[in-house]
Amino acid sequence: MSRPHADPDAQKYRERCNQIIAISPKIRYAGIMNKFGRTIAGALRKGVVPMLKPEEAKSEYFIEAARSQMRRNFEGSIGRTEYSFTENQKVKIVTVPSGESFVYITMDKDTPLAEVARIVESARKSLDNLPA
Repeated sequence: MSRPHADPDAQKYRERCNQIIAISPKIRYAGIMNKFGRTIAGALRKGVVPMLKPEEAKSEYFIEAARSQMRRNFEGSIGRTEYSFTENQKVKIVTVPSGESFVYITMDKDTPLAEVARIVESARKSLDNLPA
């Protein structure tokens, strides 16, 4: 039995997250978030234990969505954001805008910057033709 308001593109979003996870064994998590930071779909690499509790994750995604929306105010001056990179003590995070949504990718802390660049480029290509 399907939910009456289920997103018909949900399976496509899940498949896209799995495609992103497959880009590199350094990727811990890939999620597609709407402009409010709500998870549309997400995938965790097999064997990875999440670092954030569910409520912490919701707050983190909301913060990233707010940052993304605020950056849009400057697009006329500095151009569209191609990606955002954050390095923490335990994990590296990349967000990649795609229309009204964005992809949130976490990577192992020891991921070399050249690998981060490859992941970003591959993720951006995989986002082409995402459902609007």
